[in-house]
Amino acid sequence: MKRIALGIQYDGAPWQGWQTQLNRNTVQDRLEAALRRFTTEEISTVCAGRTDSGVHALEQVVHFDTQAVRDKFSWVRGVNSFLPPSIAVRWACDVAGGATGFHARFSATARTYQYLLYNHPVRSPLLAGRAGWAFHPLDIDTMQLAATALLGQHDFSAFRSVECQARTPVRTMHALQVQRQGNMVVFTVKANAFLHHMVRNIIGSLVFIGKGRKPPEWLAEVLKGADRSMAAPTFMPDGLYLTKIDYDDAWRLPQQQSAVQQSAVQQPSLQQPYFVPPFGAEL
Repeated sequence: MKRIALGIQYDGAPWQGWQTQLNRNTVQDRLEAALRRFTTEEISTVCAGRTDSGVHALEQVVHFDTQAVRDKFSWVRGVNSFLPPSIAVRWACDVAGGATGFHARFSATARTYQYLLYNHPVRSPLLAGRAGWAFHPLDIDTMQLAATALLGQHDFSAFRSVECQARTPVRTMHALQVQRQGNMVVFTVKANAFLHHMVRNIIGSLVFIGKGRKPPEWLAEVLKGADRSMAAPTFMPDGLYLTKIDYDDAWRLPQQQSAVQQSAVQQPSLQQPYFVPPFGAEL
């Protein structure tokens, strides 16, 4: 058996999340169906980070084991020929398998999500499903000030959904940056791992602060309280993108060939965003 790693990009709008679930139409379902048709084998995939319904991925990473022998080019073109337009394999490579080999989830050292929020008095139909929307003016500096309270290792129970199945709510937040690009506000969030709805719950609370409904120090109080009811409601999924999975260089994954814009990271802040909106920041 060989182990193959794939870089996957998808528009999450048509899908009910990544993970296979009974009577749901998911990205994993369609990817595994395409792999079965391409290899004529039963294929089971493992992903780096499960995304929710409506959430997009610029670079999801998966692995699977197979007896099929194909070159890298064939894995990309062949599997894509069986995928819908909203899902694509961007790169493929052979990796070490077995108990000590590459694992898309457990070999990952960090994940980065970005949220695109259109901040304008009037919604744009061109951004429907691609970005969130807030019509109140947002104070970026105040949101960034509040965000510093979340850096480091904490119990993130206050931003954890009731459906979360993680064994522990403790996570390490490496970076949380808020930037304005015209009418688009870009939130960049990097951590070792995330809880269910964690990013969207944090965004909702930061938007409360940006609108002036709460002072910046409120976010630290919410975090310390470890009570989900203290935080803001879960924000809409439309503008959330999984943009980067970090792995040790020893795995030699061809991630630089993906659509993710690489940038240097200095803790605890990001010098520049991984993802610049390709559409109408000034709409």
